[in-house]
Amino acid sequence: MSSADRLPFSQACENNKQPILEVLQKELQDSTHVLEVGSGTGQHSVYFAPNLPHLQWQTSDVTDNHQVIQAWHDAYPASNLYAPLAFNLLTDSIPKTNTGEPYDAIFTANTLHIIAWSLVERLFELAGEALPFKGKLIVYGPFNENGRYTSASNQSFDSSLRQRDPNSGIRHKEDIIASAKQHNLELSYEYQMPANNQILVFQKITAN
Repeated sequence: MSSADRLPFSQACENNKQPILEVLQKELQDSTHVLEVGSGTGQHSVYFAPNLPHLQWQTSDVTDNHQVIQAWHDAYPASNLYAPLAFNLLTDSIPKTNTGEPYDAIFTANTLHIIAWSLVERLFELAGEALPFKGKLIVYGPFNENGRYTSASNQSFDSSLRQRDPNSGIRHKEDIIASAKQHNLELSYEYQMPANNQILVFQKITAN
């Protein structure tokens, strides 16, 4: 067994990574620097970065996850992939790039149903402050629509989330869009993804 085979593994990261990549290749074709919020194990970053060679892909997460992320980076290095930054929604602001410029895109996957709603709102607030005009915030995960679950599997998943942490749970898409709008982020496109997931693309509509 190779060292790569022993890496901590998240099935949620593996699910739909190719369909997600296809959306990112379209939505980020004019972007240059992407901040991934909540990189988790790092599995997404080692897949997306080499397949988006025109981008600088910056991972970030709470420090407890950095060792795992770096292990994936060591196993699957890419010249445009950067070691994780410490980023905690409770206490931190969105950083700038290593050249001092703002990130022109922010990507986050499978996070909004894990963190408390107050932190979801905080993410949109920070993104609205940090992104430049026409910068994008791209969010992947399961969402409710019209006050309802989109599938029985999502309902079961939501129940398991709330049993583990009452502050977590699948979010209503309408609430997310409303929160984003409060911070000058407008929904520009939405993609239906496999396994009852979606990608929501928000774009900054005002200059800083």
